[in-house]
Amino acid sequence: MATTETQLMLSVGLIEKDVNGDTLWVWCYPSITAELRELLLRKCCLTQDGRDFHTFVFGQFSRTWYYISTVEVQEPTALKKVTHFSICVTAKDFNPEKYAALSRILCRMYIKHGSPVKMMEAYITVLTKGICQNDENGSFLIRDYDVRKAYLAGSVKDVVSQFGMETIILYTALMLKKRIVVHHPRIEALLEFTRVLPALTWHRKDWSILHPYVHLTDSELEDLKKCPGYIAGFVDPEVSNRSDLFDVFVNLPDSEITVSQGAKEAMAMGKLHKEIAHVIVQSAEDAERSDSQVIKDISIKTKEVLTSLFALVEECEDSKITLEVLKQHHFPPATENFLFHLAAAEQLLRI
Repeated sequence: MATTETQLMLSVGLIEKDVNGDTLWVWCYPSITAELRELLLRKCCLTQDGRDFHTFVFGQFSRTWYYISTVEVQEPTALKKVTHFSICVTAKDFNPEKYAALSRILCRMYIKHGSPVKMMEAYITVLTKGICQNDENGSFLIRDYDVRKAYLAGSVKDVVSQFGMETIILYTALMLKKRIVVHHPRIEALLEFTRVLPALTWHRKDWSILHPYVHLTDSELEDLKKCPGYIAGFVDPEVSNRSDLFDVFVNLPDSEITVSQGAKEAMAMGKLHKEIAHVIVQSAEDAERSDSQVIKDISIKTKEVLTSLFALVEECEDSKITLEVLKQHHFPPATENFLFHLAAAEQLLRI
């Protein structure tokens, strides 16, 4: 098990800020591309002119996940001229808790020894054995960090508590693989909220659609636009004017969800949506139910919708639905519209 899971790690790198206020790449193992280095410098809070200090951030770029832990050097240590440093781990998998725990150990090692050698040794041990044990700096076991735990770490109940019946807009956008942009000035709030959203479509278990920390730079937007549907988080308020980037815009501080003009037809709501919204809200408001139970309740309702869609598929030649077949069933207009766009999202539509 350790061998397959450890193969998910790609690299570890070190960025330092010195007493002169300069922030530089110091070291990496085995290698990080120039483009990714530039991105990680932008993401770590050390280049942001002493603005907010973020101990841990994560995101995705070019199908690579990055996890950045940043530490302020306080007590006298082996690091004489360094005021702050960031450890950057890149990997193929989404698992913030796993890489935060590993980064904490690597940070403590660097503070103690002042040299990347010990960090590299620890990284290689994790890579080869799935374990990093050090009495002073804590121990790390890859097998403690199951991916399902990462998927369930956020709170769907909190999302529903904030948006109530309007959560159905997010659910519909995710089911139809639309582009969701979320804005909040605080990166921590953005990471916490966006990571939960893929759980609304649990049947896919697809966190590759998540891009929780995006800057409005050409390279990042080009990368984002390669994805047919996504959840993208931005701290820059300017993103609200970039209607080319979203079908659904979530203004998180004001708890407002807006559907763009171009997506209104596909996102039209009807009786079926109202039914699903009631299931979501009732389940989430039940104090007895855990987040994972709420996800299960939503998933059961989703399965009902998909079952009726697949039943229609079976009636059709080459397992592809046409609008004519949908019309023969005399669904309410909004349900027909939703099933049509859902068939398109699931690649079950004959065009």
